[in-house]
Amino acid sequence: GAERSLRQALAEALVSAGRVDSVSMVMGLHPQYLSSFWKTQRLLLRMDGPLPYHKRHYIAIMAAARHQCTYLVSLHTEEFLQVGGNPAWLQGLHCAPPKLRNLNEINKLLAHRPWLLTKEHIEALLKPGEDSWSLAELVQALVLLTHYHSLASFVFGCGINPKEEQDGGQAWQPPSPHSDGSPAPGDSMEGPGGRDAMREVEVLMERMKLLQQSQEEESISQEELESRFERQKTESLLVGPAEVAEQCPRSSVLCFVEDPEFGYKDFTRRGQQAPPTFRAQ
Repeated sequence: GAERSLRQALAEALVSAGRVDSVSMVMGLHPQYLSSFWKTQRLLLRMDGPLPYHKRHYIAIMAAARHQCTYLVSLHTEEFLQVGGNPAWLQGLHCAPPKLRNLNEINKLLAHRPWLLTKEHIEALLKPGEDSWSLAELVQALVLLTHYHSLASFVFGCGINPKEEQDGGQAWQPPSPHSDGSPAPGDSMEGPGGRDAMREVEVLMERMKLLQQSQEEESISQEELESRFERQKTESLLVGPAEVAEQCPRSSVLCFVEDPEFGYKDFTRRGQQAPPTFRAQ
């Protein structure tokens, strides 16, 4: 029964998209979830709606690029061209029509600090003019943005990467389990960077133990202990130049991002006044 459900779910994905990508393969481990996911994808990208198909895929690219998810950017770049999108737009956000570029601010906020969204952001996009959005178009665009912000997290969490396979598909490389719990010879932890990272973790854990012992011996308050923990964590985040280079996002992704330094900040901290939130009933 489970195998039949899986075959049916993958068949739905194949009929809907013309191929079964790595996201579908991973979600296929939970056929009911995959079936619901593909119904959502089909409604958002292929069914009737106020936005033309190529703009839907371009909005997906904008959302994925905000989280520097090269897998989704690559996937929807192909889809964008298949549905007749203008290749010139793929040179970067600056080459897209102003109407799409105007989504940048709201995309940035929804990706990293959604609590800063205000009704003024919505009003600015709906204001009458040559590049204004209709309410129906904007609703679909916002759903696409939030959907792909979330999907980027799923892609990262499952280890799906954009490396090309021989058949031109996308690659999913799950970790190779070993009976003794050690990483496989090809795993990243085997390299010098991986060994250094493991040593740093071990040193940090040792420091945490010492702090815990000192709390018991010196009767340090819980708040002071947490403060010391934070200091130790900050001091231990030493990233070598080689690792920084590996983490640099590709230019093919950054070209769709304006203000790349803008990122997540804590919504509220203890002892501080919480920022205002945009509530819609």
